[in-house]
Parts: sequence; C-alpha cells; structure tokens
Amino acid sequence: MNIWPLTAEPPLSVGGVSFTEIAERFGTPAYVIDEEHVRHRCREYRKALHPHRVAYAGKAFLCRAMVRWVEEEGLWLDVCSEGELALARAVGFPPERILLHGNGKTPAYLAAALDYGVARIVVDSAGEVARLAALTGDRHHPQKVLVRVTPAVDPHVHQAMATGVEDQKFGLSLASGAAADAVRRVLGQPSLTLAGLHCHIGSQIGVPDGYETAARRLVAFMAELGGLPELNLGGGHAVAYRPGDRGLDVQTFAERVPRAVAEECAIRGIPEPDLTVEPGRAIVAAAGVTLYRVLAVKHGVRTFVVVDGGMSDNPRPALYGSRYTVARVGHPTGARDVPVTVVGRHCEAGDVIASDVPMPGDIRPGDLLVVPCTGAYHHSMASNYNLVARPPVIAVLGGRAWPLVRRETVEDLLRRDVC
Repeated sequence: MNIWPLTAEPPLSVGGVSFTEIAERFGTPAYVIDEEHVRHRCREYRKALHPHRVAYAGKAFLCRAMVRWVEEEGLWLDVCSEGELALARAVGFPPERILLHGNGKTPAYLAAALDYGVARIVVDSAGEVARLAALTGDRHHPQKVLVRVTPAVDPHVHQAMATGVEDQKFGLSLASGAAADAVRRVLGQPSLTLAGLHCHIGSQIGVPDGYETAARRLVAFMAELGGLPELNLGGGHAVAYRPGDRGLDVQTFAERVPRAVAEECAIRGIPEPDLTVEPGRAIVAAAGVTLYRVLAVKHGVRTFVVVDGGMSDNPRPALYGSRYTVARVGHPTGARDVPVTVVGRHCEAGDVIASDVPMPGDIRPGDLLVVPCTGAYHHSMASNYNLVARPPVIAVLGGRAWPLVRRETVEDLLRRDVC
C-alpha cells in the first residue's frame, strides 16, 4: 500500500506544491493534507461498501474543512467529545448523519447532542442509559441508541489498540451479560429506541477475520432479541506506515464482512440489519505528511538528526512504538545513505520520530525533512509539552496551498494562563 498522498511526488511535492514552498510560506513543523486524497478515499469506501453506511471517525483528524469534505462526499460523521460535536455544529453538518460516541459522556455532552438532534447515540454503560433517559424524558420523539458490545475478539494488535477484548474500559461485555442488561434497560425507557448494536474491536487491523467473528457474535445476540435494524462494526482498518507494511484492503473487507453478516442472519432466521462502518485512519492517514527542519546532527554510536518538532506533534512512536519512514526534501545529492535516528526537540529520551532510517550521509542543519502517513492521530493528539506551540495544518489541491488550522503562538499559550 502507498504511504504517500495520492498527488505526491516524493520527496519533492504534494498537490502540485513543492514541500520547499510550503515550508518557506508556512514554516516548520507543519502538517500538510492532500484534499484530493481525502476525497478519493471517501469515495473509495462509499463505492466498495454500497449500500451500507460509512461514517468518518472524527477522532483521527478533524477541522472545519475536514467536516465539510466528509459532508460533501456523503459520509456520516462519528464524534466523541463536546469539542468534536461543536465543530460539526459550527459547520452545520447534518445532525441526522451524526453518530455520538464516548465511554464517559458528560451530561453537558449528552444535552448538547440532544439539542442538536444527532441521529444515533452509542450507549457505553448501564448508568448512561438512565442519564440519557432523564434528559430525553420530555422530548417529542424517542432518541435512537446503539448499545456498544464487547464481543471478546482479540484482533492481535498493540495492547493499547485492542478494544474488543474483555477487561477494558470500552463497551459492555457480551459474555458477562452486561450487554444484555443494558439492552433491557434501554427497552424499559419509553424515551429511547434501541436501533441496534455497536462494536469496535481495535485499531490497525489488517485482515477481516476479527470483524467476521465479531459480526457473527453480534448477529447471534441480535437473534436472541428477535432481530434489530442496525449493526455498526466500528473502524480500526489498518494502513501502511512504511513501505512493505500491510493495510486492510477495503474491497476485501466489503466482500467478506457483509457476507458473514448475511450468512449468520440466514442461520439465525432474522432479517439482515443495515451495516455501518467507521473508518478514520484509513481515510486520512496517508493523505497527510509532516515537514520538519533539521536543527542539529550528532555523530556517535548512532547518528542523531534533531528536528524542530517531535513528540508534541507526533506522540505515536512514544505511545505505541509506531515506526515511520523519513525522506530529505529535494533532489538526490549522490551521498551514500547511512542509518540515522530522527529525534525531536523535547526533554524526553523517548522523543524519537524514526529509528535507523536511511538518510544521505551529508545531512546537515537547515535541511528539510518530510514524514509521510501523518494525517491521522497527529494533529488530533498534539500537545503543548515543554510549552511548544502546535503546528499549522496546510491543505493542498491543484497547485494551491492554504492554511486550515493556523500555527499556535506563544501568545496563545500565555492567554490561557490567567493567574
């Protein structure tokens, strides 16, 4: 699978704009998003999964422009915080195409969702049923909900990304009876309508097997309930971060998983539910790159290349041991490649962007580097560690580059410190 944006000519340009021009105009570090790539992936998912529903998982990357792109391409939107919902509302994203998530929804979050009229709320705990029912008691129309089920499926991914196994914070256990108890609670509330079941088994899943197993288990549970209208199988579709990595092929997923649902429904004697999937990373990861400027090169047992960003704009290597590739921007110089470790500017030994990556031996301060496949969980997980301001998000399309999210400033950081 390709790790570069659709319109990229690595390591020179993306969207018809050179990386050098972007860095000179907008500075570094900078996230760059290829709008054409995002739209292409939205269309690819819609076509492969038609007539099933595709909801973009906003937690991967969200800003006003991204919300508009998703809306224009006909996808639903899944949000999981007050901020994500407020962003969707600010753009006027249709509430009838919003799925609301979160394992710890505050009363204010639920009230805002009800006020906007979101289509589905995914219930993640028994207590949430009562809280939601109390808020919806005087509404004219019942709120449609999905119960998030933990199907005890191990997707064999990093422990921090496995969300379908027992003994973790998400969902309600199928095996323990907690899911059945939540269903009974929903059915006992006249202000709520049980629309279906939801599960999310993990992230960076490269084969459909786990989804098929989860689907069959949830369909079996649906049969015990006499059938339900909807089944949401979440997201977590793997992408390639380095050449040779394996991603999940959407066409294979679209052929195998709905077939598993249909087969299990036939066995159980219930109607097939409407299916929903929630890709986030798979839509936007390869659409993005990050530009850095080299600050220092240190030779020793290893060669360290220090850049002007790091774990504040990409925490994934520190959190998950994620691996990336890095390229120097520009034409080849003829210098022999040597292994280097690209590190950030933060006060942590674990502030590593990429280890043992080949880099021209004449790498020096001032050089511009580009890291591909940084469109997902980079901007959305960025922090102000060491009070470093967060980078801008720059969009490219058809030879133009423009900011979607401006660079944070020191004044922004000081403005929040009110004491």
